[in-house]
Amino acid sequence: MTLDPPTTPRGAAAARQHSLRERNLELVARAVFESPEPLSRADVATSTGLARATVSTLVDRLVAGRLLTELPPVAAQRAGRPAVPLAPAARSVVGLGLEVNVDYLGASVMDLTGDTVDERVVPGAFHDSDPATVLPRLGALAQDLIADAEAEGMRVAGARLALPGLVDARTGLLQVAPNLGWSSVAPVPLLGLGDLPVDVANEAKLAALAELTGDVSPSFLYVSADVGIGAAVVVDRHLFLGERGWNGEIGHVVVDPSGPRCSCGAFGCLEQYAGKEALMKGAGLAVDAPLEALVHALQAHDDGAVGAVRQAGAALGSALADFVNLVDVGTIVLGGAYTTLLPWLRDDVRALLAERVLSAPFAPVEVQAAEAGPYAAMAGGAREVLRDVLASPADWV
Repeated sequence: MTLDPPTTPRGAAAARQHSLRERNLELVARAVFESPEPLSRADVATSTGLARATVSTLVDRLVAGRLLTELPPVAAQRAGRPAVPLAPAARSVVGLGLEVNVDYLGASVMDLTGDTVDERVVPGAFHDSDPATVLPRLGALAQDLIADAEAEGMRVAGARLALPGLVDARTGLLQVAPNLGWSSVAPVPLLGLGDLPVDVANEAKLAALAELTGDVSPSFLYVSADVGIGAAVVVDRHLFLGERGWNGEIGHVVVDPSGPRCSCGAFGCLEQYAGKEALMKGAGLAVDAPLEALVHALQAHDDGAVGAVRQAGAALGSALADFVNLVDVGTIVLGGAYTTLLPWLRDDVRALLAERVLSAPFAPVEVQAAEAGPYAAMAGGAREVLRDVLASPADWV
C-alpha cells in the first residue's frame, strides 16, 4: 500500500509548528501582563486553555528572557507546593518615548511594569524651528538615555516619536506641523539613532493611549490643548486612525468663519479661541507665561482671565458637540492644559454639549480630566513600543 504524498511541504508544516509556539508564547505573556493580579503557572494554564506542561515550558522561556519575573511563593490553600506568582519584569526590556513640542523636547524610558525608569525634558522655543537642528538635539538626548539604560543591563526595544501635526501612519512622514512650522519632514533619519526601530505618530494619539492604564471608558474622545489642540478617537481600547492616520485635528475645526486667521491658513479655527496662546492673550498675559499664571488669575477672579476661559469653553463645547453628533462617543477626556483648567471650563463645555448634542437628553456626554500626567505623549509612545514586544515575545527570549 502506498501513502498519499503530504498535502504541504515539510518546511511549511514546520513553519506552522513554529508559528504555533510563538502564538502560545504570546498567549502566556499576555495572560500575565493583562491580569490585574499576579497569576501562577496553573492560573495561566486555566486562562489560556493550554496544558500545564506547555505553560511551564513557555513561562521558563519568558523568565529566562527577562520578560517575566517570579514573585515569592504563596502558600497553597490545599496540600501541595506553594504557587509561584508571575509578574512583568522590571528594568529589563524598556521602551523609549520621544516628543517634540512647541516649548520642549522630551525623552522617557519605561519598563514592562509601566514604571518610568528615566525621563528628561529640555525647555525651548520651537515655533518656526528647523527640524534639521531640533531633531538631532532630541536624538542626542535619546542616546544619553539609551546609554544609561544599557549600562544598567536594560535592552531598549525601540522608540515612538510624538509630533504635533499630521503624521502619515503608513510612512512615518510628517506632512505638516503648523505650530512648529514644519512640513514634508522624514523625522527618523534626522534623529540619528542608528538601527533602533523608531516609529512616528501624532502626539495627541499617543497621549490618548496613555490614558488606557487609568479608569476610563474603553471608547472615548481624547482632546489635548497646548499651543495647538489635538484629538484622538479610541474605540474598544484601540485608536481609530482613519485612512491615513490624519483624523483628530479638532484644533482646526472652524467655529467662526469671520474669526482670526489661524497658523493653518484658515479663519476662526478652534485653536484661535481655546488654544493655550489664545487663552493667555485673552487673559492679558504673555503668551509664553506658564499655565500657573492663568490659574492664579482665575483664582483671583480676574475679569480678563475669566472671560477668556469662558469664551474658550463655549468654543470648545461647540466643536465637541459637533464631534459627538458625528461619531457618537459618550466620554470626552480633556488633557494637556485642559486638565488643569477643567474646573473653570467644565460648566460651559457641558452646557454646550447638553444644548447641541442631539442624543444628550437620553445619554449625557461624560467629561473628565486626563490622568496620564503632563508628558502623556511620551508615556503613550513608550507603552506602544512595549506593546510591540508583548505582541512578539519570541523575538526577546
